[in-house]
Amino acid sequence: MKSAEELREKYLRKDLLPSIFCPGCGIGQIMQYVVRAIDDLQISQDNLVFVSGIGCSSRLPAYFEAYGIHTLHGRALAYATGIKVTNPDLTVIVFTGDGDLAAIGLSHFLHAIRRNIDITVICVNNETYGMTGGQVSPTTSMGTITKTTPYKNIEHSFNLSFLAKAAGAVYVSRWTTAHSMQVIKSIKKGIQKKGLSFIELISSCPTSNKRFEDTTDYLNFFLNETINYSKACKDEYSSHVFKDLDECFTARYQGKLIIGEITDLDKPDYHTLYKQLKERIKDEFWEQRSKRG
Repeated sequence: MKSAEELREKYLRKDLLPSIFCPGCGIGQIMQYVVRAIDDLQISQDNLVFVSGIGCSSRLPAYFEAYGIHTLHGRALAYATGIKVTNPDLTVIVFTGDGDLAAIGLSHFLHAIRRNIDITVICVNNETYGMTGGQVSPTTSMGTITKTTPYKNIEHSFNLSFLAKAAGAVYVSRWTTAHSMQVIKSIKKGIQKKGLSFIELISSCPTSNKRFEDTTDYLNFFLNETINYSKACKDEYSSHVFKDLDECFTARYQGKLIIGEITDLDKPDYHTLYKQLKERIKDEFWEQRSKRG
């Protein structure tokens, strides 16, 4: 395994370091996980494109020695779709946050999954709009106090991984930033998968809702308070009815964060079907022309 220094020298833009991310933010960890996954897969940096929208995590493409584009709020997947359709040989990775993806960008998210565009979407979910002051987001758990819900959030929140699974994503996994090896493995698997892969990473936000006093608190929350999406959890969760404010945490089950591989399946991606369609149209054209003499 290469050292952090070797990886930084090869994959990151030194003139932009140190990063702008707040001390204690999980986005820096995620940057390392992505670098290690890319290095393990030996992906050429000339064939790499990073796409992002707006938000803290959307600053990530700037740090990589590869092609990158910082797009409009909520529109990262639309840009990524255009890039991938134009050149299917590129490896396209999207960085997004829970606000960017699940609020203004929700329609693009669902339709990119429906089309099964061959891209990898990495969502940094800190359950808040961290860049703009800590407002409630579509994934903020019920009962949470935010800048815009001073008397606690009473809205049901999205579980983005289950949403991606229901929409038909070929690969979905959900981890916290403390699950380093699992995250790297999932990113590698997602990149290699044909079709849209969605990797949700639960992250801290030291300037907003998720602050931890020390390392022990961080590890307790992200490791000890998790439950893997096993067969038992899957069956029990699907039939569980959340009855009141204290129970309404769609990101949790039995008081614990749900993590693990949510779905892993195979189906034709958009680019394969598009290529087949073009071949069929070409064959039909020449067949009709030969009949006309």
